[in-house]
Amino acid sequence: MPARDRPLATLVWMRDRDRGARQAMSEERIVRAAVALADSEGIDALSMRRIATELGSGTTSLYRHITGKDELIELMVDAVYGDRPLPPDPGDDWRAGLATVAHDFRASLLRHPWLAQQASRRPALGPNVIARLDHALAVVDRFTHDATRANMIVSAVNTYVLGSVAAELADREVQRSTGMTEDEWRTSVGTYVRQVVESGRYPHFNRRILDAEDPDADARFAFGLDCLLGGIASG
Repeated sequence: MPARDRPLATLVWMRDRDRGARQAMSEERIVRAAVALADSEGIDALSMRRIATELGSGTTSLYRHITGKDELIELMVDAVYGDRPLPPDPGDDWRAGLATVAHDFRASLLRHPWLAQQASRRPALGPNVIARLDHALAVVDRFTHDATRANMIVSAVNTYVLGSVAAELADREVQRSTGMTEDEWRTSVGTYVRQVVESGRYPHFNRRILDAEDPDADARFAFGLDCLLGGIASG
C-alpha cells in the first residue's frame, strides 16, 4: 500500500506523544535534522540511515523514537506548519484574512519545497496542521456559516496556492538544471521570437511580447489570488 494511502496520521497522532522530556527532545532533534536535509537535498534524500549519520548516532537509536520514514515525514509536515505563528485575527475582513492565510501558506511551501508534494496528498492531521486549518475556517466563517461551503472555499484557496507554487518551483528547477536564469533564457530564444513576431501570424501573441509587462512571481500570485477571492465574494 503506497505511503500516501496508509492511515498513518491516525497511527502517529493517536499514540501518546508525551513520552518524557528527554525522549521528546530527541524526537524533535530527529525531525529538525530531517527537515534541514529535505530542504537542502529534497525528500528523496531522506532515510533513517541518513538522518542517523547527520546526527552522529546509530540507526537503531532513531527507531526508539520514530517507527520509520513514513512517520518521520508526517512529523516533519506538522513541524513546519508550526514553525510560524498563526496569522492575526482579521476581524470581519474575511477576504484580507484569507489572503494572509494564502500568502503564509505560499511562504512555507517556498521555504520547504518538498512540502508541496506532501500537502497535495491526503492531509496530515497533526496539531499544527489542524490549528492552521481551524484558523482558515474561522476566517471564512465571517463570510459564510455553511460548513460545506466554508470547507470548499479553503480548499479552493489551498489548491490555488499549491498550483501557483508548483509553477514557481518548476521554474526554479529548470534554472537549476539548465544553469540559465530567466533573462539568459530570454536572450537565447530572442532571435526566434523576433522571427515569430515579424511574421505577423500571431497578433495576440505579438501584443503580449511587445506591449505586456512581465510581473514577477509575487505580483502574479497576488493578482491570481485577488481574482479568486473576488469570485468567491460574488459567488
